[in-house]
Amino acid sequence: MNPFGKIAALCIAGLALAACSETTDTAQPSSEPLRTGSSADESTCLSAVGRETGNSVTILSSDFSQAGTIVMVGVGEQRAPWRCLIARGVVQEIMSMTDEGSL
Repeated sequence: MNPFGKIAALCIAGLALAACSETTDTAQPSSEPLRTGSSADESTCLSAVGRETGNSVTILSSDFSQAGTIVMVGVGEQRAPWRCLIARGVVQEIMSMTDEGSL
């Protein structure tokens, strides 16, 4: 094999190795919920859903937009999903996503 052939073979092997290392994803998925809503909106929704259900509540996620914030809340030990829509600091809607979690 001529010197250029060896260099080409090494370059190809090096590129293949680099490509393999770049495509390997070792990152662990985050267990943290997606939360782009403000803590004030989340707190307001937690209180409203807690009053409505008479049960313990936890934030599952929150999604802010200019129209309002949607906060997904887990109710009770089973974390039954509820949705809370809040706009300008005022709860607009509270809804069970499965008709569970209320008394």
